Amino acid sequence: MTALKGANVFVTGGSRGIGKALVEELYARGAGKVYATARDPRTVTHPDAVPVALEVTDPASVAAAVAQAGDVTVLINNAGASVGGSFLDTPVDDIRREFETNFYGPLLVARAFVPVIERNGGGHLLNVHSVLSWIALGGSYSASKAALWSQTNSLRLELQPRGIAVTGLHVGYVDTDLTTGVDAPKSDPRDVAALALDGIETGAHEVLADDISRQVKAGLAGDLAGLYPQLAK
Repeated sequence: MTALKGANVFVTGGSRGIGKALVEELYARGAGKVYATARDPRTVTHPDAVPVALEVTDPASVAAAVAQAGDVTVLINNAGASVGGSFLDTPVDDIRREFETNFYGPLLVARAFVPVIERNGGGHLLNVHSVLSWIALGGSYSASKAALWSQTNSLRLELQPRGIAVTGLHVGYVDTDLTTGVDAPKSDPRDVAALALDGIETGAHEVLADDISRQVKAGLAGDLAGLYPQLAK
């Protein structure tokens, strides 16, 4: 379990959507300092947050951000991207860029911050996944999030003896800029943020933030036709 009251927290993609809600909820829970990143730090609007410029796919940018945040004990990898294309039609360079952001980006940030968190006495890592980590309806986005889920599970084992706990957050559609064109029920990012931080404070390995995430996770134990009805035809 990790106490957030008084903690220094680093949130990637902290200027909008779930990231912005996480920053707000962290301060509501008494966090000591919250570093909120964006490609353009001027888009970070919370009056108490520490804006940090960050491009998660750029090792130099990651190193510069870590140099600004040497007191961190909690890292939240929230930044992500979606191409929204299929494996057969999307340019391969776009698919690579999606993996750079959704898989290699969180890895670069985690590798950079682990020594910092360890030096500060241990702490917590939260990676933001998706229900699409478990169901391949999002083409390369699903694949990149599935890879991140596997990365999170591996890091949990590697970091446990180093005093760093790891939580994975899974969620379906959230009412953010990313889902503006989606006509489906959406979670409030504030509710997702609250559940995510509950997971950190209780030491949960995974947080399933909505019904669809819980349903799909349960379906992994069944036949593939249960997740993909078209296969039963």
